[in-house]
Amino acid sequence: MRTGLISLLSSPRGLASLILAASIATIGGAWTYEHMGYLPCELCYKERVPYYAAFVLAPVAAMAAQTGRASLARGAFLLMALLFAGNAALSIYHSGVEWKIFPGPSDCSGALTTAATVDDFLQQLQKVKVVRCDEPTLWVFGLTLANWNVLVAAALAGLATRAGLLLVARR
Repeated sequence: MRTGLISLLSSPRGLASLILAASIATIGGAWTYEHMGYLPCELCYKERVPYYAAFVLAPVAAMAAQTGRASLARGAFLLMALLFAGNAALSIYHSGVEWKIFPGPSDCSGALTTAATVDDFLQQLQKVKVVRCDEPTLWVFGLTLANWNVLVAAALAGLATRAGLLLVARR
């Protein structure tokens, strides 16, 4: 009789539950840091999208797997795997922007231009994002949140892929 984490990792329903729990914890952590004053940049907001999608897709996958609708469950797991893999890639890019390896989006990184007049300055304030993508504000155990997101998103992509493969194997 399997118990605990092993049973979670050996069934599509368990994997969907694990993906949902990790997504809730990740977004909860992001909101907690936000409330502590660590505001996210534009790339950080984009990196949250797959977690929000998992709030819907993971329960759909779990219910579909439980009720014998394997093709719907496989589709939900495949979509989650693709979203989280894309998120890991975006987070690698974001990490590279933070390390000044890649140029970041112009609206949240790069050189700040000086305004010639007060009117120009006021117009720039309407367009400029205050939180920069290339300057991490928070490090946790030596990694930025973008760095951590590479690991978390890649792990969730792997879990979603595993769940889909378990459903294929049960055909």
